[in-house]
Order: sequence, then structure tokens, then C-alpha cells
Amino acid sequence: MLFSEILGLTHLKSYLTTSADRNRIPHAQLFAGPNGSGTLPMAIAYAQYILCHNQNGENTAGEASCNIKFDHLAHPDLHFVYPVAVNDKVKKHPTSDQFAEEWRSFVKENPYGSIFDWYLSVGIEKKQGQIGVDEALEIVKKLSLKSYEGGHKVMLIWMADKMNIAASNKLLKLIEEPPEKTIFILITENEEQIIQTIRSRCQVLHFPPLGEQVIKEALQKNEETPVNEATKIAHRANGDYNKALRLLHQDGGDDQFEEWFIQWVRTAFRAKGNKAAVRDLISWSESIAGTGRETQKKFLNYCLDFFRQALLLNYGAKDLVFLEPTNPGFKLENFAPFIHGGNILDISKELQDAAYHIERNGNAKIILTDLSIKLTRLLHKKSS
Repeated sequence: MLFSEILGLTHLKSYLTTSADRNRIPHAQLFAGPNGSGTLPMAIAYAQYILCHNQNGENTAGEASCNIKFDHLAHPDLHFVYPVAVNDKVKKHPTSDQFAEEWRSFVKENPYGSIFDWYLSVGIEKKQGQIGVDEALEIVKKLSLKSYEGGHKVMLIWMADKMNIAASNKLLKLIEEPPEKTIFILITENEEQIIQTIRSRCQVLHFPPLGEQVIKEALQKNEETPVNEATKIAHRANGDYNKALRLLHQDGGDDQFEEWFIQWVRTAFRAKGNKAAVRDLISWSESIAGTGRETQKKFLNYCLDFFRQALLLNYGAKDLVFLEPTNPGFKLENFAPFIHGGNILDISKELQDAAYHIERNGNAKIILTDLSIKLTRLLHKKSS
């Protein structure tokens, strides 16, 4: 994957190529950015630039055989680590190498894909993937060997925030003092969830969301999308190219989330002093609790975005509103006045707390029921 294939982020490309050209490559770097911003393809392009001695992001300037290996994600000195879990194929002690074939297919098909897309591709969407101590032992073993081609070795850890404490502690010394010519590239969407001792040993590069114009041009060029449709999708994507592709192909799952959300807030509005509606809220919570934890977390993040969009609309920042509900009976402008400065902070906190407890294997039914009852109170809270 070449820098010329990465969408936007010109300043980061320039920084990375300049540091490599000057042979001032940090031994541990953390690429932190939102989903769909291009952290993974940028990391692969950077590794290719280093290992293949490329220049200006072009194949012809580097070693042809090396670039061909990268085209197949099969360079012997590039190692990938990513969250995994047991599935029908791997029954115990899962590690990244056991999913290598699926990983290559996933990256080739959509390098901007999300962690949930990855879980779907390997059939673990109802589980929570992690990078565990078995993986850490494999990393130590691989990096104790010399590079196959006599140059650098690159260890790329995707979604490094999924490393558990045991794995993090196992790798701490190695990240601080890696073998000669060994480069760690950690990628995350949640920088704060990586333990401080590892973050402090990495040079952090923050990736911004992609610009609307960048996404629009990419849709026109790569997907042959008409200009009007590309413009509309780029606005709704909110800097996330993966979301733009889902919107284009109408396979993002947001329609289901929207249906759940509308049912939830309508029931919460009715629930004040209404026992029947409270029973409906409990029933709703049971229904959502029956899905996988990753789906639940993704839905709660969707709700957080929905409430924030309603707040922006309520305070007149219409240019920043990208959400467009598809349900003809639900109008965002009618809902917006109920989300204001008097309740948005509490709503956000409750949603984030619920996602946190679900991630840590709390009882989803209890967590969602508690959240629903609190939402009933907060939606009826008056603006201060």
C-alpha cells in the first residue's frame, strides 16, 4: 500500500516520509485517530516505505520484489497483531497468526474497515476480541529473530487498546528497548484506553477525521459516484471513509440502530408516570441485551452521536449536522428541543458509563434497563 493511495492527510505523509528519509525513525509510534480516518493504511504504507526503500510513495522508486510482497501483505519482516477471539475454526488460545488469511482479505477489501467489520468477517461479532498474553509471547518470539532481509522489522499492532493488562505488561520492556532496527507501530481509536506506561514510550501521531472534499473525491474516483450523491454522502460520513462506503452501499446497519433508538426515546418519553411504558422499556432492554456486546457498544456510540447532533441542531449549528433519519415519522428538528445544555452532559455520561460496564462484562439487561430509566428522567429535564 502506497502513500499515494492514502486519502488526504498530506501533512502526516510528509512528516513520515521525511523522518524515514533522514533515518530518524522512532522505535515506537502510536497512530491515534477515529474510525475511517486511515490509520491502518497509513501504517502499512509507512512500513512499506521503510522496508522497500521507496521514495515519494511510488513503486518504481523502491525494490520491486519487496513491493510485490506488500501487495499481498506477505512481507516476512512485517508482522501484524490484531484483536481475536475463539470461533468455529480456533477453539482455544487464539492468536493473530491463526487468522492471517482472513486478515489479508479484510485489509485488501476495505483497509478503512472498523473493528466491528473485522469481528464480522471472522464470526466473533458477539464476542469481545482482545490481544492477550498468548499474543504477547508470539510477539516476543518473532522479534527475537533477525530480520529475513537484513533490514528493519516492523510490528504493527492494530487496535492496541484491546491489549489486556497481562499482555501490556509483557510487552512493556520490549517496546521501551526493542531489538536493533525493530519498529513498533501501534494503532488505536481510544488512546486513553492504552496503559500510560506504554503510551509514554511511544511517539504519538494524531489523525484528524478526513475532510468532506477528500471523501467526495474518493467516492467519485474509486466508486464512480455521481457528484451530487458523493457530496451528500461525504457530509453525512462525518470524516469517516468507512461510513461513507457503508452509506453508499446501504449496508451499514445504521437503519437498525435508528429503529432501536426511535423506539427507545419514544418509550422513554411515555414512561414518566406510566407503568405500561416502563414495562416496554424493560422489554426493549431485554431485546438489545440479546445481541452481542460489540453490537451493544456500537449502538450506544450511535446514540451518543444522535444526541449530539440533536444538540447542535437545537443551538442553531445546522451546518455541523450530518445525521438524516430515514424514518418518515421521526423529525430531528422536532426532537432537538429536548436535548439542551441542561441534560446533554448527563445523557453523555450515562451512555459512556453503560458502554464501559458492558465492555467489562456487566449484565447487559440490568445496565440497559438502568440507562433507560435514567433517560426517562433526563429527557423531561428542563433547560437551565
